[in-house]
Amino acid sequence: MLQINMADVMNVIGSLTPYLIAIGVLLVLALAVTFGVNKRTVKNVGVRKLVHSESWLVALVGIIVAVSMMLTGPLATLLNNATVTKYQLSDKTVATAGDLAKEIQSEAITLLKNDDDNLPLASKKVNVFGWGSTNPVYGGTGSGSMSENYETTDILTGMKEAGLETNAKLSKLYTDYRSDRPVVGMNKGTQDWTLPEVPAGKYSESLISDAKSFSDEAVVIITRVGGEGADLPTDMRAKGIRYTDNSKDYRDFEKGQHFLELSRTEKDMIDLVTKNFDKVTLIYNGANTFELGFVNDYPQIKSVLWCPPAGQTGFSALGDVLAGTTNPSGRTSDTFVRDLMTQPTQKNFGSFKYDNMKEFKTTNSENGDTTPAFLNYIEGIYVGYKYWETASDEGAIDYDQYVQYPFGYGLSYTSFEQKMGDVTYTDGKVSFDVTVTNTGDKAGKDVVEAYYNPPYTDGGIEKSSVNLVAFEKTKELAPGESETVTISFDDDDMASYDSKTAKAWVLEKGDYRISIQSDSHTTIAEKTVNVPKTITYDSDSNTHDGDQVVATNQFDDAKGDVTYLSRAGHFANYEKAIAAPASFTMSDDLKAMFTNISNYDLASHNDSSDEMPTTGAKNGVRLADLTGKDYDDPQWDKLLDELTFDQMDSLIANAGYGTQAINSIGKIQLTDADGPAALNNNFTGVGSIGFPASTSFACTWNKDLAKQFGEMIGQMARDMHVSGWYAPAMNIHRNAFSGRTFEYFSEDGLLSGVMASQQIAGAKEKGVYSFMKHFALNDQETNRASMLCTWANEQSIREIYLKPFEMSVKDGGAGAVMSAFNYVGATWAGGNSSLLQTVLRDEWGFRGFVLTDYFEGAGYMYGDQAIRNGNDAMLATTEVTNHITDKSATSVKAMRQASHNILYTAANSWMYENGEPDVATPMWKTAMYAVWGVTAVLVIGLEFLAVKRYLARRKAATVAPVTEAE
Repeated sequence: MLQINMADVMNVIGSLTPYLIAIGVLLVLALAVTFGVNKRTVKNVGVRKLVHSESWLVALVGIIVAVSMMLTGPLATLLNNATVTKYQLSDKTVATAGDLAKEIQSEAITLLKNDDDNLPLASKKVNVFGWGSTNPVYGGTGSGSMSENYETTDILTGMKEAGLETNAKLSKLYTDYRSDRPVVGMNKGTQDWTLPEVPAGKYSESLISDAKSFSDEAVVIITRVGGEGADLPTDMRAKGIRYTDNSKDYRDFEKGQHFLELSRTEKDMIDLVTKNFDKVTLIYNGANTFELGFVNDYPQIKSVLWCPPAGQTGFSALGDVLAGTTNPSGRTSDTFVRDLMTQPTQKNFGSFKYDNMKEFKTTNSENGDTTPAFLNYIEGIYVGYKYWETASDEGAIDYDQYVQYPFGYGLSYTSFEQKMGDVTYTDGKVSFDVTVTNTGDKAGKDVVEAYYNPPYTDGGIEKSSVNLVAFEKTKELAPGESETVTISFDDDDMASYDSKTAKAWVLEKGDYRISIQSDSHTTIAEKTVNVPKTITYDSDSNTHDGDQVVATNQFDDAKGDVTYLSRAGHFANYEKAIAAPASFTMSDDLKAMFTNISNYDLASHNDSSDEMPTTGAKNGVRLADLTGKDYDDPQWDKLLDELTFDQMDSLIANAGYGTQAINSIGKIQLTDADGPAALNNNFTGVGSIGFPASTSFACTWNKDLAKQFGEMIGQMARDMHVSGWYAPAMNIHRNAFSGRTFEYFSEDGLLSGVMASQQIAGAKEKGVYSFMKHFALNDQETNRASMLCTWANEQSIREIYLKPFEMSVKDGGAGAVMSAFNYVGATWAGGNSSLLQTVLRDEWGFRGFVLTDYFEGAGYMYGDQAIRNGNDAMLATTEVTNHITDKSATSVKAMRQASHNILYTAANSWMYENGEPDVATPMWKTAMYAVWGVTAVLVIGLEFLAVKRYLARRKAATVAPVTEAE
C-alpha cells in the first residue's frame, strides 16, 4: 500500500507554492488597498467605499481562480483518485477468492523433513510454541500489505478449522507478551527488526507440565517478515539497526549474526521444547530462505514445513496439512543453504556508494541526501542452484556441506515413481512423456521437473550444468493411480547468449543431457539429445525464441569494471570474483556515460529533421473507435492528431494509480491498483482478498493455479472498477536477504516466468492489463531509489534477469510494464532505450505502455528523458519533474508515441469492451462548479450592491457635501 512520507508532502506543497503565493499576494494587495485608500488619501466616502469593495471582490475572484487552478492542476490527480466511487467485491467473488487462496497455499506448503512419518499429526491435540503462532506472516509490508476489509485466518484458527485443538494457555502466554508485530516500514527510520519471543525462563514448570499432559505433539513456529524499502539485516548489531532484545540478561544476536538465523531466545525456546517433547514439528513461516541447519542437531525435530506467506485465508491450508486432510505437494522455489554468508552474491549485496560522484548528489524520500550507489552482479549466470550444482559438478565444492535443501525439493505423505519415455528431437522440438505413479497409500500430487545439461567448453560460453527447462504438476493421484504428462520444449530454450564472440544467442553443437529430477540435485532418469551443428540466431529468418528482430548486444555499457564469476578452470577465479568491491570510484569512462537531471541535455537529444506533429485537429475520432483495432491501424493517426500538447502532457505526467481522462476523445479516467497478491486502491481504501505471496505461487509449481489467480485478479478488478494491476513482480531472488523476496517468485528465471506469464494471461482474459515489474535488475531494496547503478554482463541480463519479463510478453501477452528505480549500468532504467525500445518493443514485440515506478523526481527521474527512451507515463500524483517541458518537434513526437501506447492499452481494457463508457463527473469537480456558480452570483450581487451604495452616496453628497467632521 502507498505510505505517505515527508517527501510526498513536500512535493505537494512545492507544486502548490505558486498558487499559494498568488493567493497571499491578492490578500496583501486587498489589505494594502483597504488601509491605503483611507479618508486622508480619498476624501470622498463613496469613492473610498467603492474602492474597498472592488478590491475585495477582485481578491475573491482571484482567490477562487487560484484555488480552481490548484484543483484542476497539481491536485487533480489526487482528487480524482480520492473521490472515485468505492466499488466493492461481490459476495460471490469474495467467497470464490477465499477458496482459491486456500487451494493455492495448500500446494505451496513444502514438506522438507518427515522422519518416522511424524506428519500428519497423530493426535488431534497439539501444543503450538513460538510467538509467531499468534502473529504469523501473511504477506509483506508496503505494497504487500493485506486489506483490512476482510477477515484474516491466522495459524491457530486454521488448525482449529482442521479439527485440531491447540493449547490455549500457551497461546495466551504469547498474546500477553506482545500482541502486535513490529513494523518493517518503507520509510527511512521506521524499520523495527525486533523478533518478539518469550524467553525460556518465562515458561513456568506448571505450564510445561500441563503442556506435556495436554499432548505429546509439539509444533514450533518461526517467522520472518520482509518489506518494501528495506533489505533484511546481515548484521543485527550494525549501526542503525533498531532491535529490542527479549531479555536484559543476554543479547538475541551477537555482532555478525543476521536476521535469517535463530535468535538466542528462539534457540532457547527450541531447546526447551525438544527437552520436553520427542515429536516436534518445526514450521518456518516466511518468504526468504532461512538457515535451517540446526534441525539436524535435534533428533526430536522429526518434521519441517516451509509455509511461505499465506495471505488472508491460506493458513486454513496449513491446518489441513498438519491434520493430514491435505497432502503437501510444494517444492522449494529457492535453494536452502546451510550458511547464507556463503552465497556467492553475499559480499556484493547491500550498500555501496561511489566516492567520486558528489556533483550528482540528489534527495529522495528513502535516504535523504544521497550520491550514486552501485551493485556488482559478479556471479554472472551462476545464480542460486545454477552455481551450487555447477560448482559441485566441477568439484569446486562439497555440495552437502553447503546445501541443505536443493531447488525444486519437497516431500510428500506418499511416494511416487516417475518413468521417462523416449525423447524425440524433431523440427527443433524436444519432447517426451513421463508416467507418474502413486506408489504409496495416500492420495497426492507430484511434480515432474525437466532439466538439461549442455555441452561446455572450458573457457567458452558460460553454462550452468543444471538448467530447469520445463515442468508439469500432476492431478491428485489416488494410491496406485498413474498419469502420463508430456514434457515439450524448443531446442532454442537450451541456447546460451554469447556476448563476446557471436554477440547473439547460440545453440552449440554436441550432446545435451535431458533429465527428469526430483530436485535440482537428484536425477531420476536422463537421456541424450544430440545437436549436430551449432546454430547461431543472428538473422531475421532465424531469430531466437520468436524474436521479431535479431537479439544482439545492447548492454555492453552495463558490464562496468567488474570481474565476473567464470566456470573456467573449475571456477578458478571464484575468490577474486566474489570479493567485496575494492574500489568505490567510478572510472572516468563510465562516469562520462552517467546522467541524471543535472547533466541531461535535452537539446542535444533533439533531431533537427523531425517535423512537428499535428495537434488539436477536429477529426471526430473517439477512443472507443479504436478498441480491437491493430496498433498500426491508420485511424490511430487521426485520433492522435486531435490531442493537444497539454492533453498529452496530462496523460503522460499524471499517471499515478490510473490514467487521466481526455473528454474530447472519450478517454475516461481509468484506475490502476497496487498489490502483488491483491488489488489495493490506495486512495479509496478499498482492497481485495489478499492471496498468498508470489513466493508461495512459485512453491506450488502449478501453472494452472497461477492462471486461475490471474483470472481472479481480473474478476476482482471488474468488481472494483479497476483496469490495471501493478503486478506481477518478477525480479530474481538473487540474494536471500532481499526485503522484497515475498513479492518475487524465485531464484530461477524460468519458474518465475511461467508463474508471472500465467498470471498475466489470466488477468488479460478478463480485460485487465498487468504491469509486469520492476523492469529490470531491481533485485534489492537498499539504495533502490538512490541512483543505484547495477553492473551486469549481457549474458546474465538476458538469461537470468530478463527471462521472466520476456516470457510475460511473449507467452502472457503483457499489456503494461513498470520500469525500475535503478540504473542499468550508467543509465536510469526508466530512460534506457536499449531496455525499453530495442529489447522490449523491437525484439519481443511488446505493444502497450511503460510506466515508471513511484515518481518522486529524486534528481534523476525525468519525464522529458523518459518519453524519448520508451517510458511513456509517470507514476506521479504530485508535480515534480514528471511534466514535459520541451516543446520541440522531437519532444512532441515522443509525446505522441507515448500517448499512442497509453491509449492503445486503455482502448483494449475491459472498460471499453462495450463501447465508450458512461462516467459521472468527479465529485470534487461538481463541488467546484457549484462554488463557481455561487461565487458568480455572490460577486454579481455584491458588485450590484456596491455600485448601488456608491450611487446613493454620490447622490447624497450633491445634497449635503461631506465634511472632515463627518
